[in-house]
Amino acid sequence: MTNRRFCRLPSVLSALLLALTPLVSGNASAQEKKVFHFNISPNGYPPYLIVDQNSPSGIMWDVVSRIAERLGYSVVAERVPRKRVDQMLLDDYIDGTPRAREWTEHAEKFIFTDPVVKIEEVFFSPENSGFRYETPEDLFSKTIVTHLGYHYPKLEPYFTAGKIRRFDVSRDRDMFTFVLHGERFDAAVADKLVGRWILRNEDLQDEFRSSDKGISEYGFRIMLRPDWQSFARGFNAELARMKENGELEAILANYR
Repeated sequence: MTNRRFCRLPSVLSALLLALTPLVSGNASAQEKKVFHFNISPNGYPPYLIVDQNSPSGIMWDVVSRIAERLGYSVVAERVPRKRVDQMLLDDYIDGTPRAREWTEHAEKFIFTDPVVKIEEVFFSPENSGFRYETPEDLFSKTIVTHLGYHYPKLEPYFTAGKIRRFDVSRDRDMFTFVLHGERFDAAVADKLVGRWILRNEDLQDEFRSSDKGISEYGFRIMLRPDWQSFARGFNAELARMKENGELEAILANYR
């Protein structure tokens, strides 16, 4: 006589496996890394973002990729033009972008992490020129080469009034080319570290000098949508640890 208990065993096992499948699948999904879409811009922003290599690098990329990894995210680089960044961030196309709060026209729409580094904007002028900067009045009737889409709070009233002329270019290194070879340009305004990086890599250190006084000193942060508040808190905690244990300083030293 056949034992009916053993006949039913395969059916019972099949039912059990089917019941456990969603749990196993869900557990595997939970272990998969989340994705952080990070804007590095089409031309980068060396040495903070360097894009002319096989893979991105630079101060901000190194910091963001390390912290994101510790928070359970993999970072995907996106190249979004400056004028489209804010809207594409709001539209969920990207999740974050490097930015100073002071450079953002509608900063209240976003949240910002703690500063990763300080940005100091100064003027770069030809070594043999008579350009000097102490106050904005020193720039009256002059033409300053600026970065396309960038906001300069200290100079904006004078740009609007026409007392200082701005000439926009999209690539940082082109700013120095225009100043060096264009007769109607007096100086370029750029972050001190960015300017020195470009001049060193273009072998133009002896062609330019930077002003002792700058127009701003801002914290360079990660700008996020408001729904990324939890990520921002985790980012800030990890960034504080990197500052305390010397890890951030080691990254900075690689690009000086």
